[in-house]
Amino acid sequence: MVTQDTQPAGLIARLWNGTRYSLQGLRAAWTHEQAFRLEVGVFLLVLPAAWWLGKDGGARSLLIGSCGMVLVVELVNSALEAAVDRLGPERHELAGRAKDFGSAAVFLAILLAGVTWALCLFG
Repeated sequence: MVTQDTQPAGLIARLWNGTRYSLQGLRAAWTHEQAFRLEVGVFLLVLPAAWWLGKDGGARSLLIGSCGMVLVVELVNSALEAAVDRLGPERHELAGRAKDFGSAAVFLAILLAGVTWALCLFG
């Protein structure tokens, strides 16, 4: 069965809208999240170093990908925090735990990136 969503025009519209929403999310993260701006700055600094220091394509992809993953996890953490904050300003144990989990995820992503760099460069 052919639906409008599987027609070429429908697929292009969905792709266009998805791209637009994604760019809006990146713009919002840049505008409202200081940690995201800092991590983008670090990413832009290490990108040339990863390209130069990586011994081959696999090492380069690990170096760049591990830093890119920090950005991905930061975006998910920011989304989680925004959703929790939307529920209300009052403190709740579960809301605090959810935010702590998101922060821990970012911390582990940064730790994983550091270990990846250490292993690729010195391992």
